[in-house]
Amino acid sequence: QVQLVESGGGLVQAGGSLRVSCAASGRTSSTYATGWFRQAPGKEREFVAAIDWSGGNTYYADSVKGRFTISRDNAKNTVYLQMNSLKPEDTAVYYCAGQVTRRGVRLDPGEYDYWGQGTQVTVSS
Repeated sequence: QVQLVESGGGLVQAGGSLRVSCAASGRTSSTYATGWFRQAPGKEREFVAAIDWSGGNTYYADSVKGRFTISRDNAKNTVYLQMNSLKPEDTAVYYCAGQVTRRGVRLDPGEYDYWGQGTQVTVSS
């Protein structure tokens, strides 16, 4: 079992920056990739970014490419999402999730095996 805990959400003005973290505990060696997803009120959960276990491969949604950066510190079992140039449409609950399957990094939330509780990010205009 792996437990994920997000932190670092909050309220920021448009154009500002925020970094959210995802700390893992338990059988972390079973995790092949970690993804960040977000869900705004009334909308489906959507992919934001993902990173493989080595940190050598990263993936981004088009809507955040060039503004967000995903990274990881394996010594701390933590994955980060640095969010710059934030927009009001980035407002959502941000979740991190772990993928066990080793057949490539997945972008579909349905293919992730365990989830954190989420952290709220609110961007004011």
